[in-house]
Amino acid sequence: MNGSTFNQLSIFHSIVREGSITKAAQKLEIASPSVSNALKALEAQLGLPLFTRTTRRIELTEAGRLLHQRTASSLLELGSAFESVSDLSREPSGKVRLTAPRFVYQYLLAPCYAEFCQRYPEVELEISVSDAAIDILNEGFDLGIRFGDRIEEGMVARQLTPAMKEAFFASPAYIEAFGTPQSPEDLQQHKLIQYRFISSNQLAPLLLDNQGETLTVNMPHALVVNDTTLMVDAAEKGLGIGRMVEPMVSSQLASGKLLPVLQDYWYPYAGLYVYFHKNTQKAKRVRVLIDFLLEQAEVRNSLAHL
Repeated sequence: MNGSTFNQLSIFHSIVREGSITKAAQKLEIASPSVSNALKALEAQLGLPLFTRTTRRIELTEAGRLLHQRTASSLLELGSAFESVSDLSREPSGKVRLTAPRFVYQYLLAPCYAEFCQRYPEVELEISVSDAAIDILNEGFDLGIRFGDRIEEGMVARQLTPAMKEAFFASPAYIEAFGTPQSPEDLQQHKLIQYRFISSNQLAPLLLDNQGETLTVNMPHALVVNDTTLMVDAAEKGLGIGRMVEPMVSSQLASGKLLPVLQDYWYPYAGLYVYFHKNTQKAKRVRVLIDFLLEQAEVRNSLAHL
């Protein structure tokens, strides 16, 4: 495979990820005609069309799907090999794309991302906040952060936090007005501040742990939100019982601004992990971010044990 073909394949994969030539050109920061010409040259070399084009969108042909499937890992590996050798002679530089849910951004990234940018000024960090289950390879991300039990098979994962529980909480004013539920059955007499996932538009199931047995509970809703900050704010204002992973509300629980509800039933979750493809970490720009996140996690976990 010569350099021209490698470049054409890279552009082809970008078109697949972005869904159009125009969006691929924007992502690659090159002119749309250059993207279109690269695609035409690749199709001419193969003697087959790779996309069917309509006025609204383009879709992969059977040949296109096969080419995408057969070249995805090889292209990534080859690109990583070139970059890892080139990295030997320079400081970390280039773009790094990271995806994480909003609560992970608030809890892990917000306190430290500025320090990373200042430490590595030649690295262009892109943080995408999304509650969707992102396929980082197909979506063009270098790494992601999520719960350890939700990482796709074949990914390399490094643990950032210990296991945690989903806290269940309410304000003192709410407890004074409506009382403290003593059992899961009592929740029918209370109202939940419910969370809706932005990406799937699904309501998050309310799970409780009854000595190892998972209970799925349905409660009347006081409010439905799709933002974790709004969840905490609504609970603090006494609108209902909120729920969120415990580290996100530890300070409010410690100060008494929020009170724990049914603490013996809080549902356990695996710790948070940074995950990436095995070849991705070979790039210095990605490796320094992985190392930085692990370093920050170690500091945070050490402080938590003081």
